[in-house]
Amino acid sequence: MNAFRAGLLGVALCVAGFAVAQDFPTRPIKIIVPFSPGGAVDGPTRVVANELSKRLNQGVVVENRPGAGATIGSEAVAKAPADGYTLLLASQTNAISATLYSKLNFQPIDDFVPISLIAREPGVLVVHPSFPAKNVAELIAMAKAKPGEIHYASSGNGSGQHLFMAQFASMAGIQLTHVPYKGSGQATTDLLGGMVPISMPGLAAMVQHVKSGKLRALAVTGSKRSPVLPDVPTFIEAGVPGFEAYVWSGLLAPKATPAPVLEKLRRETAAALASPEVKAYMAANALEGYPDSTPAQFDAYFREERDRWARIIKETGAKVE
Repeated sequence: MNAFRAGLLGVALCVAGFAVAQDFPTRPIKIIVPFSPGGAVDGPTRVVANELSKRLNQGVVVENRPGAGATIGSEAVAKAPADGYTLLLASQTNAISATLYSKLNFQPIDDFVPISLIAREPGVLVVHPSFPAKNVAELIAMAKAKPGEIHYASSGNGSGQHLFMAQFASMAGIQLTHVPYKGSGQATTDLLGGMVPISMPGLAAMVQHVKSGKLRALAVTGSKRSPVLPDVPTFIEAGVPGFEAYVWSGLLAPKATPAPVLEKLRRETAAALASPEVKAYMAANALEGYPDSTPAQFDAYFREERDRWARIIKETGAKVE
């Protein structure tokens, strides 16, 4: 009898879960992007959110909550109700923060459940046109001649831009001075104005500035050249063997979000990523989309990135200042 009742309870829970997923969502969904507007992961998120809103027949709103290496916005989602209505746009910065910050009020990986990877793109080393170095070799030579005198901009302490450059400096055996900003917008403004001469942001947001001549690209961080900047070498080609790094993004939900809700979000995210509108945006911006991503694959990738950046943080001695 007890087994029979347990079986009935299991069936009831499955039916209830299915009903929840069928009704979900009944109000707008919020995706928190823990960066300022206009950054490397902000644009793709808005395009995907727009397509998701069509598929779910509900508004999907992007809310920017920048600061502290993505930890402010991430903590807000970790402590939000686990009902599928508040999601996090995670990136390599979340993987970096898992090691870089010794004391956090949440667990950067274990307080969330994965939905799907969204996209990936290489970074690009860009310099103001007034900067003397015309290639990576010349930059390295300048930095070795004047240790610590060359400043680079990043979107903030613990960001991908910070750690990408720290990794490059370490592998090249040079010393650069970090100038952290409160987001990509102001960092890019000062880079374009020549206040800070170099930076290593995501490629997509820099393409227009490179093509217009407002910035000069020295190398991309991917394993191969980008089709949108085919004349720009990879770091490996430019004489830094083994250097490779990507800006990536993916959707997470608070831990304990019901499985049927997670599955519906995963399914509709995959459909959004496979839509002509999103695929066209990805292609135009040299982004690699992930319509076939599974939660298990995203979870494994996130943990691999955490471990990889933990090694790099240890090797470079990078720290939050």
